[in-house]
Amino acid sequence: MKNLSKYILLFATLLLLVNCQDDDHSFGDINSPSGLVVDAVIVGEDTENPDGDGSGLVNFTATANNAISYKYIFSDGTTVNAPNGITQKRFTQSGVNTYSITVLSTGKGGVTSTITFDVTVLSNFSDPAAIQKLTGGTSKKWYWAAGELGHLGVGPNNTDAAVNYYGNYYQATPFEKAGSPDSSCLYDNELTFSLDNGILKFELDNGGRTFFNAALLSVGGGGGNSDLCLNYDVSGQKTVQLGPSSSFVVGNNVPGQTTGTTMSFSDGGFMGYYIAQSTYEILSLTENRMVVRAVMGGNESLAWYHTFSTSPPNQGVEETFDNLVWSDEFDVNGAPNDANWSYNIGAGGWGNNELQYYTNSAENVKVQDGLLKITAKKQIFGTAQYTSARLVSENKFEFKYGKIEFRAKMPTGAGTWPALWALGQNYETNIWPACGEIDVMEHRGNSPNVIHGTLHYPGNSGGNGNTNTITINNAETEFHVYSATWSATSIKFYVDGTLYHSYANVGTSPFNLDFFLIINVAMGGTFGGNVDPAFTQSTMEVDYVKVYQ
Repeated sequence: MKNLSKYILLFATLLLLVNCQDDDHSFGDINSPSGLVVDAVIVGEDTENPDGDGSGLVNFTATANNAISYKYIFSDGTTVNAPNGITQKRFTQSGVNTYSITVLSTGKGGVTSTITFDVTVLSNFSDPAAIQKLTGGTSKKWYWAAGELGHLGVGPNNTDAAVNYYGNYYQATPFEKAGSPDSSCLYDNELTFSLDNGILKFELDNGGRTFFNAALLSVGGGGGNSDLCLNYDVSGQKTVQLGPSSSFVVGNNVPGQTTGTTMSFSDGGFMGYYIAQSTYEILSLTENRMVVRAVMGGNESLAWYHTFSTSPPNQGVEETFDNLVWSDEFDVNGAPNDANWSYNIGAGGWGNNELQYYTNSAENVKVQDGLLKITAKKQIFGTAQYTSARLVSENKFEFKYGKIEFRAKMPTGAGTWPALWALGQNYETNIWPACGEIDVMEHRGNSPNVIHGTLHYPGNSGGNGNTNTITINNAETEFHVYSATWSATSIKFYVDGTLYHSYANVGTSPFNLDFFLIINVAMGGTFGGNVDPAFTQSTMEVDYVKVYQ
C-alpha cells in the first residue's frame, strides 16, 4: 500500500459559535480544530496498480489539533462517523472511479473545520444477479415474511460455525409482533428497491413508526427495557452500494450459507428494525424471498437476521396446493408402473443396520386389487434373514415444493418399519444428511399407532432428527391419509388432515432443491428395533400416492 496523499487545511476555520467565548465558559476554552490532515491509503496500490487491487478499499486517517470527533462524507451518498478519525471505506461502483470526500473535524462546542479532496480507486466487485432479484429490473417491493418462524432473529457474531449463521439466541414466532401497538408497526414496513440510471436505490415506508431495539430507544426519543415502535422519520431515498462480505459466515466456507454480498445504505438507511446498522449481508436471495444478516451497532457480539418476502404479511393464510401434478393409484395388477418407479436392490438399509434384503420379486412387491402391496417376509436371502421391497421415483419423478399425500394401511408385527419419504436428488454428490430427507410417515411395529413425521439435515440427522409424533387409532387395520406440505417457508406434517409437526424452512436448508419419493418396509435396524421371533410376514397396503403443487 502507498500513502496516496496528505490533505492539509490551508483555509480559515469556520466557527459555528460566534462571539460566545467571552460569555459562556461551560465548554472551557473553545479552540477550533486546526491543522486538519487526512491520510488516504488505497489498498493494493503500487506502480502496476495505481488505483489499487480492485477491492475498492481505502484506509483513511484524519488528525487535527483540538478535534474531538470526525465525520466523513462520501460522494457516493454514504457517511461515516469516526470519533478517532480512522475509518476504512469500500467503494463498490464497478471500474475506476473518482470520489469526492469531505472530512469534518469537530471541537468543543460544535466548532468544526472541513476539508474536501478526491480519491480515484478501482473496484472489481459486481453482483448483477442480486440487483436483478432485488429490483426485478426496475422496482420491487419487499415485506417482512411475518408468517415464518425466525423472520426476526438474533444470534452470536463469532467464529463458531455451528451457530453463527442463524438466529441461535432468538427466533420470532409467526406474527409474534402483531396485535400490539408497541411492536406491530414492524409489519407495516414496505421496502422498495429500484434502479435509477443504473444506480441501486432503496426507500423504506413505515408510516412514520419505527420498531427500535431496546438498547437504542434513545435514538428515537424513547426509553425503557423493551423493543418499541416510536415516531421516527425514515423518509427519503437512499443509495445502495453492493460489496463483498468478510463476515464470520463467509469464513465458515459452507456452500449456501451466504451469497457473500453486502448492501450498504446511504444516510443511515436501514431495513425496518433499528439496530444502528446500515450494512447488511445477503445470506440468501431469490425472486420472492430474502434473508439478511447485520451486526448490531454498538454491540458487535450480536448478529440480527431478517427475512423478507415480496408478498405482504397476511396472518393465517396458508399456501394451497391444489394442482395434481403426479400420482399413482395402483389400478393395474402386476408389477408397479415402471414409468413411475424403480427399485433399490440390496441389504443393510444403507447405514441403518436393517435386517432385510430388498428385492423386486412379486413375493415382496406387487399391485393387486387397486393397491400397492409391499410385503416383508421372514426369508433367508444371502446373509439377510428377511426380504422386502423399496420403490423409488428417482430419475422418473423429482420435484420441489408441493403437497405429498398417500393413503395407506400399516403392516403388523414388532420390528416392522414402513415409511413413505423423500430424499434430495443430489444425494450422491451432497452426501446425506446434507442432501436432506423428508419422512412424510414412519411407523414402528414396536409402537403401534404412533406416527412419526421427521426431517433430517445437517445438525438434525439420525436420532437427532427434527421430529414429532401423533397417535391415531387402527393404523394397522384401517387406511389413513398421511401427508406433508412443503414450501419455501415451511414443511408441515398431517394425518387425516390434522397438523402435528411443522418446520420453518429457510434459504440455507437443503429443502429448496428437487427431491424424489421412496416407499419401503424395513425390518429392525436403528429405528425399527427388535423383531418378534414369531414374525413370518406382513404387508403395507397403499391405495394411492399423489403430489399437488
